[in-house]
Amino acid sequence: MDEATIEQPFLVPHPVQDAPAGVPAEVKKLLRLAVPLVASFILRNAVQMVSVMFVGHLGELQLAGVSLAASLANVTGFSFLAGMAGALDTLCGQAFGARQFHLLGIYKQRAMLVLTLACIPITLAWAFADQILLLIGQDRDVAAEAGEYARWLIPSLAAFVPLTCHTRFLQAQSLVVPVMASSGVTALTHVFVCYALVYKAGMGSKGAALSTAISYAINLTILALYVRLSSACKRTWTGFSAEAFAGLRDFAKLAVPSAMMVCLEWWSFELLVLLSGVLPNPKLETSVLSICINTATLLYMVPLGLGISISISKLGLLLWITLRTNWESEAIKAQERVIGSSVTTK
Repeated sequence: MDEATIEQPFLVPHPVQDAPAGVPAEVKKLLRLAVPLVASFILRNAVQMVSVMFVGHLGELQLAGVSLAASLANVTGFSFLAGMAGALDTLCGQAFGARQFHLLGIYKQRAMLVLTLACIPITLAWAFADQILLLIGQDRDVAAEAGEYARWLIPSLAAFVPLTCHTRFLQAQSLVVPVMASSGVTALTHVFVCYALVYKAGMGSKGAALSTAISYAINLTILALYVRLSSACKRTWTGFSAEAFAGLRDFAKLAVPSAMMVCLEWWSFELLVLLSGVLPNPKLETSVLSICINTATLLYMVPLGLGISISISKLGLLLWITLRTNWESEAIKAQERVIGSSVTTK
């Protein structure tokens, strides 16, 4: 065995002495992903916050009802759907790292199908939100207001599901700037849409819920046009495919545990708002705690963006390498190198 070959590092892409110099470069790469991600999360979260803020000027009852409905919607719907879409981080990251680009589009379509099916029980829960809230001891007036808001929030599911899948699809390719830009345009537009429906159209809290659905649809339209027209997605989006209907059960097996991880964390915040509704003076308690939770959620977006940036940049590729590498064969090669090295030195 040639000595020069033996001297080459095994399974290490760069010399060890170059590792410290690579740390600043890696930090810059992560920040280029993390900053747009954090901004997009904050802007997307601002849509519901703006709706609650506009309703807050209508009265204490309306604010309490919308706050309670928003928490119930997060617990029973948005958190579960966002968690299920997290399976795309694994699948799309793995496919992108393996350069199987066409699979990203198939996984996105498959996710939209599974998440759409999950919307059926969510729709039923929101349709009877007032009855559910009464069963857990909420104030009757607040529950009635929350139920009306939740019913008008149902159309938002039609846009939220594909929007979430498009976002994860683009994140897996490190295309985070378009996501941030679309979220910014949506947040700005939402202010005017919400104002027009809540005050000008006189719809009150119902207008706030409907404006959320419209804003999600605007965000989805922007991202869908980008995916369709941008050259950056030509390899990953090749059109609708019948392959998306295969493997739905396998996707669900990965999506449900992913959803539970998100839900258990998310619910710990939202349950506080629901519990505040059974305290004395529920209108005041629910409103105040909802404002606190929304503020805390904005701060939570920073570590969330950092975590996802690491996930989409490194873990997908590492997972593919781990799964595709024949480690038994690599161990034999390593053993041969060690034996060859010892023979050469003798």
